Formats: sequence, C-alpha cells, structure tokens
Amino acid sequence: MSRPLRLLADQAFSRTAGAPLVEGNLVALLKNGSENYPVWLEAIRSATEWIHFESYILHDDTMGRVFSDAMAERARAGVKVRLLVDWLGTFMKSSPRFWRDMRNAGIEVRTFNPPRLYSPFGWLARDHRKTMTVDGCVAFVSGLCVGDEWTSDPASGRVEWRDTGVSIRGPAVADIEAAFAETWAVTGAPVPAAELPATGSIADAGPVAVRVIATMPAIAGVFRLDQLVAAAARETLWVADAYFVGIATYVQALIAAAQDGVDVRMLVPGSGTDIAAVQRLTRAGYRVLLDGGVRIFEWNGPMMHAKTAVVDRRWARVGSTNLNVQSWLGNWELDVAIEDDAFGCQMHAMFEEDLRSSTEIVRDARKVRPLGAPRGARAGRRWQRGPGGTRRAAAAGAMRLGRTLGAVIIQRREAGTTEASNVFWGSIAVLALGLLSLWVPRVIGTPVGVLAIWLAGAGLYRAWRLWSERPPGSA
Repeated sequence: MSRPLRLLADQAFSRTAGAPLVEGNLVALLKNGSENYPVWLEAIRSATEWIHFESYILHDDTMGRVFSDAMAERARAGVKVRLLVDWLGTFMKSSPRFWRDMRNAGIEVRTFNPPRLYSPFGWLARDHRKTMTVDGCVAFVSGLCVGDEWTSDPASGRVEWRDTGVSIRGPAVADIEAAFAETWAVTGAPVPAAELPATGSIADAGPVAVRVIATMPAIAGVFRLDQLVAAAARETLWVADAYFVGIATYVQALIAAAQDGVDVRMLVPGSGTDIAAVQRLTRAGYRVLLDGGVRIFEWNGPMMHAKTAVVDRRWARVGSTNLNVQSWLGNWELDVAIEDDAFGCQMHAMFEEDLRSSTEIVRDARKVRPLGAPRGARAGRRWQRGPGGTRRAAAAGAMRLGRTLGAVIIQRREAGTTEASNVFWGSIAVLALGLLSLWVPRVIGTPVGVLAIWLAGAGLYRAWRLWSERPPGSA
C-alpha cells in the first residue's frame, strides 16, 4: 500500500474507532487461562506502586481467591490496589465476606452501576471490560474474567474455557490506564493524576502498533470499526465470538465481503455454551449467513468465550466486545486493535488450530471437506431443523418477527418474499395482544401504569438533583 493510501486508511480507522494508532509496543498473545493467569499473577506480585484491575466477574472460588490473596498481599505492602467489578456480573458469584476480606486488606473495591430506584433502566449499562495495568509498565486486555471456569482440573475432569488475551508494554499502556481511570471516576473519586502515566511518557518497547478502543454506551466504536474492517478485508476475515447476535448492518457487511471473494469464517460456541438462550439467537441467524457465503464453525469444547478477529494476517482485534447490540451499544467495553504482520500471522495460526477443534455448520454436508483432509472427504454438521428445532428458534423468532414487522409497517426497507411468514406471524402476535388488551384491560393497563409512574418519579428525582446542583445565580 502506498504511503498516501496508508495515511488515509489510518485516518479512517482512527476516526471510526475514536482511537489513534500508537506505535512502539511489545505485544504478546496469550491463550486461555493457562497462559493468561500466570503472567497476570506475576505482574501483581511484582507491583511496587499500583494495580488497576477491572473485571466483569471475579468469582469467589479457588482461582478468585488466588487473585484476591495476591492483591491483598500487595495492598498490605503499601501498593495502591484498585479493583472495579460489575454489579450484575458478580451478582450471586461471590459472597459479602469475599469483598469484606479484600477491603480489610486495604484493597479499594468498587462495584459498577448497581440498581437504583431513580434509574429504572440504568442497570442495563454494564462494565464488561477485562483489563489490568501494573505500575504503568504493563497492561493486559482480554475476554477472560477470573474464575475456575478458565482453568483445567484433571481430578474433576474440568477443561478450561477457550479464551484469548494479550499483554502490552509500551506507550499504549497509558491509553489503557486512562480508560480504567474513566470508568473508575464513574463510581466515585477519580484516580489521582500523579498515579496515571501521561500520554507520551512511556518509552517504546517494541515494533507493534496498537489502538486502544475504549467504548461506553451509545459510542459504538467497535461496531463502526468492525464494519470498516469487513469492507477493507481483501483475503480473509475470521471472527470468533462468544455471544454473536448479529444485526442487519453487520451481517450484511460479512455477506458483502464473502460475495466479493473474501474467505469469511465465524467461530462460535457449540453445545458447551454457558448461555443456551443466546446460542438459540445465534443459530437463528445461521441460514442467512450460510446463504451469503459465510462459513460457520461451532467449537467442540466446553465453552468458546473469546472475542477476536483477524483480517488478512495483518490486522487483529482482541478484547471484551461481543458481536451483539448490548455489547456494541449498551456496555463499557475495551478492545485493542493490533496492526502488525507477525502478530497477525500468530492470530491466523491460532484460529486455524481452533478450527481443527470445531465442527463446520453447512447446508449440505456433502459439499464440505475437513480442514487438511484429501479431496473427496466429507464432514460437517448439516444445518437443519430437527426435533425441538421450533423450540430452539422461539426466542430468536420473537426478535426476528419484530424486526421484520417493523420494517414493513414503518417502511424502513422493502421486505423480501422470504419474510412473508415472519410478517404473518408477527401480525398475528400483535393482533393477539390487541384482543387481550380489549378483553382484559387490566392485564395491559396495570403494568403500563406502574411503569409510567416509576419512570415519572425517576425523571422528577433526576430533575431535582440537576436543579440542586446548579451554581448559585444561574438562570
């Protein structure tokens, strides 16, 4: 690529993601808990100034206590340890004593966005980031929370979840520190400026260019970037995601790339998924992707939890963002986009290894050969609706019906002939709701009334808070 084109591409990626390209980093690819946890713990135990740890879930189990003990030891030694966990993520995952012991050891523990009466739907915005920085020298970004699920135990037969993370040294660490400070300030007093490395203050550590994409609700930096990357892919576009529920614009971006000759592959959880309802939504979207030329693989292990992408062996993304609306638009997330040939080849090779432990989903098993198999070999799980298929599609169907019916009524787009059944059943559902509201008004009216009063009360409380915070003498 010529220099003018490269500069133009860099400008497009920077503006789309809201993140500049930071040169001069050393990045190491870490696979699963067996590679991530040891280096995390080594960094914690070597900390001399501060530890900033942000995790969606910190389980009160064997591995969770290993981490809490390591952080507690550093806190007692005078290291400033700040731990930020998500309220919903940790709900029912750990005991009050677990947090009390850490606080008694000197760890400053904060919980992100617990429910509040004055914010009825505020709890939907979650801190889904998984990062750690130590002394402003090293940072870790991943899809891993902390818990036994990410470790193997031969005695019990437990196999570790499949997940991916990176360690980073160099100037990009300052951006990850700043992202932690951003969410920390949402929950209370901010991190003192003296405990944050200034941009440009960290020396180069390697040859790798990194973008730190820290998103918050409605920002959609990763969503825009994923579509731009799909449009820019020339040879390969391989994506792994734990909870894929694609919306039309992203699905169309994948299909457009596939139909333009790009090898588009998607790796998602198989039968070992931890949230069956999301898997039903994922599988409900298989047909349109398969028809569009996208290849789909289901992981054969206990859980595929990674959120990664690799394009043309050159560009890669690793982090916490899942490919669904909640993650793209509703959560606080953090990913790193890495532009480096050597790292891209590592990611490509790791993806190929994962595919060898996966099963391809196809419309016709006779048309697919296993990876590396001689011509004529057949494999693949045929995508079909077997016994119970209607039940599996029920949850996804409600969402699909709503989108289709809305498109028809509001005329956002022209509905295709294949959507006739969706329009019919969506209309039947709306008709049933209307008849029910006429027959038993209280079934509809009472919940709506309660919700309206709650929303009005929350709005009035918020207005009073804003009014009381005005500076004296303001209009």
